[in-house]
Amino acid sequence: MSSEFWKETMVGHQLFDLSGRRALITGSSQGIGLALAKGLVSAGAEVVLNGRDPARLADAAARIPGAMTLAFDATDHEAVRKAVDGFEQAHGAIDILVNNAGMQHRAPLEDFPAEAFERLLQTNIASVFHVGQAVARHMIGRGRGKIINIASVQTALARPSIAPYTATKGAVGNLTKGMATDWAKHGLNCNAIAPGYFDTPLNAALVQDATFSAWLEKRTPAGRWGKVEELVGACIFLSSDASSFVNGHILYVDGGITASL
Repeated sequence: MSSEFWKETMVGHQLFDLSGRRALITGSSQGIGLALAKGLVSAGAEVVLNGRDPARLADAAARIPGAMTLAFDATDHEAVRKAVDGFEQAHGAIDILVNNAGMQHRAPLEDFPAEAFERLLQTNIASVFHVGQAVARHMIGRGRGKIINIASVQTALARPSIAPYTATKGAVGNLTKGMATDWAKHGLNCNAIAPGYFDTPLNAALVQDATFSAWLEKRTPAGRWGKVEELVGACIFLSSDASSFVNGHILYVDGGITASL
């Protein structure tokens, strides 16, 4: 980058300023997706909330100043393409994509239902491909864009009863690297955030399990569950000019759980 760029942007928060940029966040009617949407707005971005249920999206959007909604099924390739292309034509560029849609299913691997395995594949990994490709095609034409995939501590580690989930999140990590490998030359930054154990609706059963929570607090160097707001800084960083030379990276936000035996 030119010396003029650094003179203008190497001062304080300006590197992290998202003013004038628009972010699409999948699975953002609740939990991590909603928290990230609020965080990106706080950094100056305009946000577009996504999910399957228009009513839930409208409720979520009412809590975020200026938020827009775009309802589509992230597992449906044609529906994704139609929705993204239509939005770009009607409203303009999607500058930032956060692929957050995801689900969990717990069962012993030897008894894991095949249909649940297929749902995990479609929701946790196929959606990242479908939405990532649809949005990237527009970003490539503009020569710029930020894609952030939500991976997991299970991208690196496994636990009993969630082997298929672990497989999907491992795939998210490697697809992120593949996106960077193919698209960095077009000016895109493709990275992932890998949350540890956070108090979200997806983890409600675990949060309420006193035995599991006690185990987690001992296992995690930080000694507690994460709060969804603690993912916002990583998302703003990877969405901003501060990460202009960061590509194919998996940023673990996990209280140190992947650093410690």
